[in-house]
Formats: sequence, C-alpha cells, structure tokens
Amino acid sequence: MKIDRRTLLAGLVSSLPAADVPARVRVLIVGTEGHTSEVQDPAKEHSQIEILETVKGNQDYGARLDALKPDVVAVCTDDGKRAAVILACVERGIPFIAEKPFAKRLEDLARIRQGVERRNLKMTIMLPLRFTPHFQALRQIVASGEIGEVAQIAGQKSYRQGDPGWKDRAESFSGIIPWVGIHMLDLMRWTSGREFVEAASFQSRIAHPEIGVRENTAAVLMRLDNGGVATLRMDYLRPNTASTHADDRLRLAGTKGVAEYQPATGVTVMSANGELRPVKSLPPEKSLFLEFLKHLYHGAPEPITRADIFRVNEIVLKARDAANSSRVIRL
Repeated sequence: MKIDRRTLLAGLVSSLPAADVPARVRVLIVGTEGHTSEVQDPAKEHSQIEILETVKGNQDYGARLDALKPDVVAVCTDDGKRAAVILACVERGIPFIAEKPFAKRLEDLARIRQGVERRNLKMTIMLPLRFTPHFQALRQIVASGEIGEVAQIAGQKSYRQGDPGWKDRAESFSGIIPWVGIHMLDLMRWTSGREFVEAASFQSRIAHPEIGVRENTAAVLMRLDNGGVATLRMDYLRPNTASTHADDRLRLAGTKGVAEYQPATGVTVMSANGELRPVKSLPPEKSLFLEFLKHLYHGAPEPITRADIFRVNEIVLKARDAANSSRVIRL
C-alpha cells in the first residue's frame, strides 16, 4: 500500500518531542493559493503553534499584521502578490516562511534581499523536498565521494494537468520554470554541490492552449561551474487519472559512478564496479516549518541557507527570461 507524503509527514510531525517547538508560536497565513499545509499540518500536531487567521492576498494584510503582531507569517499568495506581502513583513521585522518564487521580477527580489540582509531577518522558503529521505540520501552519496565529481545532472518535475486556477493569468503566475522548476533546480544544486553558470530554456503551451497563460511543458539546459552540464524538464502533462500528482526524478552522474532517484525504483547507486545497488537505509523525513522554528527559537542552523534561497530565486527568474528571450543567459 502506498502512503502519500502528507500522511507520512503527519506521523513524523506527531512523533517530534514538544521541546522542539517553543511554548507558543502565533502564525498568520496570508493568501490561500499556495501550500498552506506546510504550516497547517504541523499546527494540527503541535498545540503550541496557533494559526491566528488566514487573510486573503487581496485583503488589507498590512492592517492585520499591525493588529495581530504575529510571531511568524506564512506567505501563500499567488506569485503576483507575494513580493508585496514579503516586503510588508520585512518592513515590520516579522520572520516569514514564503511560497516560491519570492517575486516575479528580479528588481523586486533584490529589494527583498536588501531588506532581509539589512534587518538580518530570519526567513525561509517553501522548498520541502530537501527534507524528504530520498533527496537527502542523494546528497549524502555525493558528499561521500562514491560517485566522484558530478559531471552531469538530469532532473524531472512532472505534474498532473489539473485545474490551472490562479495560474491561468499573467498577473498572478510567474511561469512554469519559477513555480514548478524551482523545486528541482534547488535539489540539483543542493545534492550535487555544483553551481549553474549559464542557461538556455524553452517553454510551450502546445498541449493545452485553452488553459490561459500557464505553460505546460518546459526544459532548461545549463552549464555547470566545473564544465559539466545539467538538464531539467518539467510539465503539467501527467493525466489527471495518474495515481500521484507528481513524478519527480533526479540523476547525478559522476566521474566514478551514478546515483539516481526514481519513484519506481527508489534511490540507486551504480559504482565503478558496474553493480547497481539499491539504497535501503534512508534518512528520516523532516518538517521544513518545524526546522525553521528550531532555527528561529533554538539557534539551530538555517533549514535552507539565505544564500541558497536567494540564489535559486534568481536562477529561476533568469531561466524563465532565457525562454522568453530565446537567448543563452549568464546565471
């Protein structure tokens, strides 16, 4: 029997000791378009986490920030409203966890970064796949040196077609690369330890042109800082009848072997001797929001570093611009 990620995470969250969560955390959610479950699920399992209310992105969230004075804000608006809400948090010095990307435009991203750095404000981004066992395992394999220096990376992020909802309007949607691709681009950098330096991108609405502005297929080709190459393909082409919403895959080919994750086979390693080894012992699942609270209140390391957060935001916006301009762009 398959257990979906949310069910698994709920069980893991409930098993965490209460000491990992401070006595009381008051959370305001702004927006309903994003993954509010990233904070709502832990709140269901920890009575110390209080969801004050959920304010829609088109309401006067500034007044609610001032009146409620939350300890943390979860920014879950559509892409078009997100930067303004984040900047409102920054201006007030309120820690936040926000959907991705932080902004639709590089100029707004720069304003957010300047404000966060000026205040040394604690914040994080909703990229929870870093905390899943299989991607943690891939990072550990690369770090161990078993596959050598990573020379090629291939990632896939495939979603059900679904109802585009707010993603069918240009003013509210940043594009398939920033919204979908950011997950895998972050994992590709994080697991490999490599940096992207150039990108050429392509995107299309060919499969379902009747669905507003949302692209349903895209690909990014990148050059790595060591001269290697990386590719990412993403789509909204899985049939709505598919058993799972997402089909995520990641392959890391190094100078000594290959490490790979696919849903059907799990994590596998092919080392220099040519043997294919399944990795059965995996790290435990973690909750991004609980890890952020540990950082916020107990001095634990950032769950995702500030540098990584702003770098991956920058990469996806530039990769989208590469597709829109049909140019190779320096990252």
